[in-house]
Amino acid sequence: MKGNELKPRIGIFGRRNVGKSALVNYLTGQQVAIVDNTAGTTTDPVRKSMEIGGIGPVVIIDTAGLDDEGPLGQQRVEKSMAALAEVDLALICFTEWGTLEQQVEDWCIAHGTALLRIHTKEDISPRPTIAADRDVLGISVVHNVGHDRLIEAIRKAMPESAYRQAVLLEDIVAEGDTVVLVTPIDSSAPEGRMILPQVQVLRNVLDCHARAVVCQPNELPSTLAMLPQPQLVVTDSQAFQQVAQVVPEEVSLTSFSVVLARQKGLFAEYLKGTRAIGSLSDGDRVLLLESCTHNVTCEDIGRVKLPAALRKATGKRLDCTVIGGQSPLPSNMADYALVVQCGGCVITPQQLKARLLPAIEAGVAVSNYGLALAWCSGIFERATKIFRQ
Repeated sequence: MKGNELKPRIGIFGRRNVGKSALVNYLTGQQVAIVDNTAGTTTDPVRKSMEIGGIGPVVIIDTAGLDDEGPLGQQRVEKSMAALAEVDLALICFTEWGTLEQQVEDWCIAHGTALLRIHTKEDISPRPTIAADRDVLGISVVHNVGHDRLIEAIRKAMPESAYRQAVLLEDIVAEGDTVVLVTPIDSSAPEGRMILPQVQVLRNVLDCHARAVVCQPNELPSTLAMLPQPQLVVTDSQAFQQVAQVVPEEVSLTSFSVVLARQKGLFAEYLKGTRAIGSLSDGDRVLLLESCTHNVTCEDIGRVKLPAALRKATGKRLDCTVIGGQSPLPSNMADYALVVQCGGCVITPQQLKARLLPAIEAGVAVSNYGLALAWCSGIFERATKIFRQ
């Protein structure tokens, strides 16, 4: 099953009192969101999971009104607009079409986000005239008009890429192959379990009907000695250097983070941006984006190991900053020479793309934890060769 983090997201946007929260309840068939005639009932975004036939599990996001007022209201509007960046499909709800609705539509078009225009009170509110080339779906929650048409429209509008995962290793690993997975267990490893990228790759190898062999770095020499030559070795990024010294050159080697980076998209940007590490100068600012939230240890990759590796490999005095979770990005991304994103195992491809788009648009080089660590270890070309081919 997918966790909430990886389900496609449908966002509901519009002014206050256009029926956004009522629409959430209508879609889910549950009293999820508070519905009231008082303007501004919804404050922070409300999320609810549901199943849509033909898509699977999705997360519905109800947002505050785009016409909210006052200093607090402005913060709510900002949160609503920020939610746009994480959705795969935006439902623009309206009883009148104006500048606010057009802003949401323009944002979606500029960022390639799918959208539907929903006239929410078809029973009591005349449908406004908007451009003839725009499709509008009319519904009435009160009179149960348009539910099936709405579900069908959502099914058609949702991009397939939002719910059909791109390949991990299906185009690399064949039935009967042997794949060695090197998974360090240190103080930064979660208690009693493997991290999500390791689990995803392990499951994918099994789905390919290949043999998966799992070991820790210090066990790798003895593991390779007792096996036929593997077709592929996948290691945790922090063990790149140690593992590369053991794995024969003729055996393909990469990392969990690199595999996941290719699946999530923007891989071409990562390849180009990683090579820019060699051009960093003293005083350059590096921004590290860590999508998950976890306890920080002395062996933390993003806050300790990667900044140290970048400084050592470049020989430069770099100013490294880490932003965790989905905290707001700096207002001026152009102040940074490099942005390095974690593997993004707990966010959707759309969220990852939206997270990095400000940097890309500002002309800032972007990389990925695994690719950056491979560059610092001197094996970047080797770690990406199997995918570049």
